[in-house]
Amino acid sequence: MAEYLIYFNQQWVGDHTEEWFRGRGPLAKAVVDEIKAAGAFVFAGGLEEEDGPVFTADPTSGTIVVTDGPYVETKEFLGGLAIVNVPDEATARMWAGKIAEACGWPQEVRRFKPPRVLHG
Repeated sequence: MAEYLIYFNQQWVGDHTEEWFRGRGPLAKAVVDEIKAAGAFVFAGGLEEEDGPVFTADPTSGTIVVTDGPYVETKEFLGGLAIVNVPDEATARMWAGKIAEACGWPQEVRRFKPPRVLHG
């Protein structure tokens, strides 16, 4: 089994009406429920766009500096994500397709590196 991150940048969403977005919520919830029923669910959620806290922790100066705001000025930011634990890439692709269809915008998929076992 491997864990895959399925995510989208907020800028990929596009311009839609409130009614369109309200119609997408139940579709996305149904896919998450399907992932849970299949035993592949690890986590899923959307990120707050404007009201949530955004801060950066930077250790590169030798001292940890925590500041408000994103570290890099960018026009793209993560909008939401899901993590699935599945037996193969084909299954990850299937879930990504279902999520993309339910949300109505593209999703990108990345596999997590396997955990490293440290020997003492």
